Amino acid sequence: MTAHGISGPEIGRWDLQRARDGMMAAMKPNVTSFDVARLAQVSQSAVSRTFTPGASVSEATRKRVLDAAQKLGYRPNAHARSLITKRSRIIGLVLSAMENLFYPVALQRLAERLQHDGYHVLLFVNHNPNADDLVSEILQYHVDGIVLAAATLSSALARNCADASIPVVLFNRIMATGSAGAVSSVRSDNIAGGRAVARFLAQAGHQRVAFIAGNEESSTNLEREKGFREGLADAGLHIWARATGNYDFEQARRAALDMFRSGQAHPDAIFVASDHMAFAVMDALRHELKLRVPEDVSVIGFDNVPQAAWASYSLTTVEQPVDPMIEATVTLLQDYLRDDSSPVARNIVVPGELIVRDSARRPPSSIT
Repeated sequence: MTAHGISGPEIGRWDLQRARDGMMAAMKPNVTSFDVARLAQVSQSAVSRTFTPGASVSEATRKRVLDAAQKLGYRPNAHARSLITKRSRIIGLVLSAMENLFYPVALQRLAERLQHDGYHVLLFVNHNPNADDLVSEILQYHVDGIVLAAATLSSALARNCADASIPVVLFNRIMATGSAGAVSSVRSDNIAGGRAVARFLAQAGHQRVAFIAGNEESSTNLEREKGFREGLADAGLHIWARATGNYDFEQARRAALDMFRSGQAHPDAIFVASDHMAFAVMDALRHELKLRVPEDVSVIGFDNVPQAAWASYSLTTVEQPVDPMIEATVTLLQDYLRDDSSPVARNIVVPGELIVRDSARRPPSSIT
């Protein structure tokens, strides 16, 4: 006898039986939705609706189907379902980088919102500001739609997507001026936000107002600066100094240092085109230039990322309304997917709000 109480011949028979059991399990047909329907005593279509997000099915039927599926070890085959419905329920999302603190928040909210409706997100990171090559690759995955954030799309590829009935939504972006193609966009009101910043700083008595831009070619930066210039002009002011940070922390830091070490009178306020860069500017002003914020220099950002509310920054900023922007994006995608006709481009602008905290000097209380 062995230590476990099984003799040598018995071990051989026991191993052989295990091998046979394994072979029988491997030869056993896969459990199908029809097997589940038979055990649950419902129709096969009821099983299909149970495992289709958003489909109508009673709670009693759902429970019977799920109980039967668990007993049989049934797992729905998403690929097989996509062959039948012609929908993958996958949305391709393109980001240029995750360093900008606005996009991780937006990505999480978008993924949660899509998953709520039974969709999944396939994430691509693209450092090229033009997304044509990457979008061509995404189309190979048979996605139901594409969301482009922090990237642009040529009119030629936009038409290709439309011809393939793949809806494309630009998130926090718009198509370049003069471009054609059925591409919709969702963005906050960047122009109104820039105007609000200019009005706030002018009412607070600032005279030497600077601007640190993001990417010079991006629609977000162009619109924010346009509104800012217009707002300053309404108050009889102009941009005192200007630099470019390219939505990058280190570049924004260097831009601020160069601006204040130029030998000229330094700005008494800075509008920075994103919160991510505004944090770099505040750090440079306080720790390297030994200036006080806002006593010596007011700083205002754009986005209202969660870190803007931290006590160490308490950043006055223009809020990008993430949840309404996400809802508008998902609604556009779903509208396209419900309509088999060629999508018609729609541009949705969501109003934002100036969030006043402690990084900028406030106007007298009598001014509204």
